[in-house]
Amino acid sequence: MSTAEFDLIARIRARVASRDDVVLGIGDDAALLQVPAGQQLVVSMDTLNLGVHFPEDTAPADIGWKALAVNLSDLAAMGAAPAWCTLSLSMPQADAAFVDGFLDGFLALAQQHAVALVGGDTTRGPLSVCVTVHGFVEPGMALRRDAARVGDDLWVSGTLGDAAAALVQWKAGAKGGQSGLSFAKGHSDPLLLARLNRPTPRVALGRALRGIALACVDVSDGLLADIGHVCETSGVGAQVDIDALPASEALRTVFDRQTRHGLQATGGDDYELCFTASPDVRDAIEAASRDTTTAVTRIGVIVATPGVTARTAEGAWSAPAAGWVHFS
Repeated sequence: MSTAEFDLIARIRARVASRDDVVLGIGDDAALLQVPAGQQLVVSMDTLNLGVHFPEDTAPADIGWKALAVNLSDLAAMGAAPAWCTLSLSMPQADAAFVDGFLDGFLALAQQHAVALVGGDTTRGPLSVCVTVHGFVEPGMALRRDAARVGDDLWVSGTLGDAAAALVQWKAGAKGGQSGLSFAKGHSDPLLLARLNRPTPRVALGRALRGIALACVDVSDGLLADIGHVCETSGVGAQVDIDALPASEALRTVFDRQTRHGLQATGGDDYELCFTASPDVRDAIEAASRDTTTAVTRIGVIVATPGVTARTAEGAWSAPAAGWVHFS
């Protein structure tokens, strides 16, 4: 291990907080962690690569925030309480300023959710960030993709399409204002851009939905694509009301209805929770929404016929594009 790598690790270690269940954190060959009695361990991992998951001019603090947020979103979709994480950071060179900025965002979000960074790796290579998160959930209480039932309501949290809209604006500026947009490269509506760079993992809502919701997934690849994952795993289908999809005022202001619907249904990168539940628990879901100050919207129903169909007031609606698929 080079002196530069040791210096970076020391820089990271000096800033991280710990928890009582961390027996041994950063500095050894591995971490020692104590899983609480009566809890199941929930583990998830995501990788973010330059040019694939974030534009080249994204601020280091925003990269740090998003790297942790997308992983915490997976725990939220399982109804798990976050606890620990590890970080693998690949950079072209040992850039202390980048690491400091990255940690500003990463650790700010970690502090919000009492997450301890307990280990990882630093290496030279293309800019890439890989985070593994660990959380806890009570046995039998995890929200899973395979639990949707015919007749369930289909719900989504927050608003949809904002992150995808920001990326459309950024790309349009990079191409000299194509598609009728006039944003300079790297410039998007600030409210939309915040949703792209700093998504909000719906951890509190996921915890509140334990014992109420049945199946759940976080919206990362695009709403219709992610609903499809739930349907395939559960052996059911879904009917989605496109007109019911929640939109922010910023999205409504910038894009027309047709474009907005496409972004909401297929854009991805929202990191909202999409979940199913019996119609009998609508009041409990509304209470969970109020208790966690997270808006939820009923957007469809689970049906027996396989596949995902979408409609507007005018009739059947066809997506302008599929959701995000790696290696396609």
